[in-house]
Amino acid sequence: MKLPQLIGPNTGIGLLLAVVTLVLDQASKLWLLYGFQLEFRGQVSVLPFVDFVLVWNGGISYGLFQQDGAAGRAILILIAVGACGFFLLWLAREHSRLNAIALGLMIGGALGNLIDRVAYGAVVDFVLVHFNSFRWYVFNVADVAIVVGVALLIYGALGWGSRQTSEDAAGHNGMREG
Repeated sequence: MKLPQLIGPNTGIGLLLAVVTLVLDQASKLWLLYGFQLEFRGQVSVLPFVDFVLVWNGGISYGLFQQDGAAGRAILILIAVGACGFFLLWLAREHSRLNAIALGLMIGGALGNLIDRVAYGAVVDFVLVHFNSFRWYVFNVADVAIVVGVALLIYGALGWGSRQTSEDAAGHNGMREG
């Protein structure tokens, strides 16, 4: 049985971004919960179109699949752990720096929301974007990182971010033999 590759050419950049994302996510949540005490302040205007408001999200993105029971939360925790493991294995095999950046953002974001779910039983969301009567869903730093990571993966998959020539893709790295 062959063991999975655990370190690849872009693992370092991906893991660095995962750690930075995780730290920014958790620091923002801890400050808003315990320093700023958002729970007691209610909705706080930050910009004309951005407010801070505390929402405990027991579900997944956009508040879908809300889970109030321990079994539902455990399933969401297991899914998050599995996703992180999958992304880490993918990162170890990834040769594209753009995809490694994307995976790092996704890993950090998933871990940030996973920590919330384990510590509080729900994810701490706090950013509300609005315009007049339009209200977007409430999100956090981890959510932004995950969305940006997915967007970067799509961008790379469509070839928009590639400067690689067909010779580079074939493994010649632009050097001619001769």
